[in-house]
Amino acid sequence: MRAVIALLAFLLLSGCNPRKTLPASDLFSSGKNLGPLDKRLQEASGLVASINNPSYLWTLNDSGNPAEVFLIGDHAKIRLVCKLANVNNRDWEDIAIGAGPEPGKNYVYVADIGDNSAQYDLKFIYRFPEPSLSNARELVIRQFDTLTLQMPDGKRDAETLLIDPSTHDLFILSKRESAVHLYCARFPFDRGTIVLDKISELPFSLIVAGSISANGEEVLLKDYSRIYYWKKTGNERLQDILTRKPIELPYDPEPQGEAITWARDESGFYTVSESSHGQQAQLKFYKRK
Repeated sequence: MRAVIALLAFLLLSGCNPRKTLPASDLFSSGKNLGPLDKRLQEASGLVASINNPSYLWTLNDSGNPAEVFLIGDHAKIRLVCKLANVNNRDWEDIAIGAGPEPGKNYVYVADIGDNSAQYDLKFIYRFPEPSLSNARELVIRQFDTLTLQMPDGKRDAETLLIDPSTHDLFILSKRESAVHLYCARFPFDRGTIVLDKISELPFSLIVAGSISANGEEVLLKDYSRIYYWKKTGNERLQDILTRKPIELPYDPEPQGEAITWARDESGFYTVSESSHGQQAQLKFYKRK
């Protein structure tokens, strides 16, 4: 009888032990090169997995390039180019997919939020219904919304746009501060100039990209040399998640990596870089173990 009681006690205590956190190296595999980017994407600076076109990704170039959004396959080949009519690519830095004015539709958000010299009072986000792949190789997007944003605390450089899939709220992170600023615009967005709410300051610098998983449970942020990972617990809001210490994931260095996105099925995440110093950028995939 004592042996039975001891065994039951052991099993109960074992079941109550908190689960150990897996090492970062056990969460995702090293990055796998899927293919080199087309030469039209020498300054890729944003990435998001398509919803309407499974296994495809949307990307774009940053400042000084044409106002174009590219749909690429999982081997990095361009399948569709969307040109935004009468728009200037002042400093496009990120791209996301989220809700819009028409329920049930997916919308592409193009973030003109960069400001290397802190000289612009306003930032712009261009939003249009996500196109579906067809026989066309190029589309001209003439109908789109322009969201005009203003930081509440001055002119800031930013390269990271996040859209929370559960609330549809829009978040922007600044880049150059020693503790970057997290800003928010609540969905649905106001007309006219939207003054962002400053939510918090985070103990990171040079944040250049981020992504929230499709189920809203996991978050990635990256700087030029590190990838940070959080998993949601309970009913945490994004600003609460990011206050916790992240797991730093293994990262294969890129020439100038400024883009990251979850796969739509959460099987892993993709990164891409600008081509720099004679190195052709590769689309990379980090598979979940």
